[in-house]
Amino acid sequence: MAEGGGKLRYRRALLKISGEALMGDGEYGVDFETVRRIAEDVKQVHQLGAEVCLVIGGGNIFRGISGATVGMERASADYMGMLATVMNALAMQSALEGIGLPTRVLSAIPMATVCEPYIRRRAVRHMEKGRIVIFAAGTGNPFFTTDTTAALRAAEMDCDCLLKGTQVDGVYSADPNSNPDAERFARLSYHQVLSRDLKVMDAAAISLARENAIPILVFSIHNDGAFAQVLQGKGTCTVIDEGD
Repeated sequence: MAEGGGKLRYRRALLKISGEALMGDGEYGVDFETVRRIAEDVKQVHQLGAEVCLVIGGGNIFRGISGATVGMERASADYMGMLATVMNALAMQSALEGIGLPTRVLSAIPMATVCEPYIRRRAVRHMEKGRIVIFAAGTGNPFFTTDTTAALRAAEMDCDCLLKGTQVDGVYSADPNSNPDAERFARLSYHQVLSRDLKVMDAAAISLARENAIPILVFSIHNDGAFAQVLQGKGTCTVIDEGD
């Protein structure tokens, strides 16, 4: 474990990143310069003393629900999406190890040739040893999103918080890129997110975080150093918790 944990408000964190965040300026696939930049942000947090795990979506390669809309069976499409998350996890592992961070990819779908199977106690032990853990292949089941996976793994790992790295610096009432009048929220309760149908994470993920009292911190993954700032209780983000 790195030194400096006293600076942190949250000491064990799960970072959820969408697959689209890895595209950079491209239209699909993986932009390795973007992956490297995100890896550097993870390294900064690791050096502060945090225990870090990640869940990465697969939408930059394949989205299961999109496959289902063009005639593919939903379950098969979802399994393809899970395999896409493994590809992204391996790309992130390569970037992290390239800058000196020991990293393990644990897949909910066993594929021993390329990564470890997901075993909760093994994952916890990796984190306790200061390794970065990347959870791949979703929950291993169709019909569940990687947002739900993130909330589930955050609960299983006993994380202090769940961070959602997005394209904007928090939760808005509408898409701020298309609606300049969209209201930005500094703090929300789980109930407000669900009742207002705010498109932060799916309802199952929000409910799971609520049941386990895991705060959700939504911030921009594109701002260098934002991950570390949020874990220190600084920077710009939207906090979702029980509220008042």
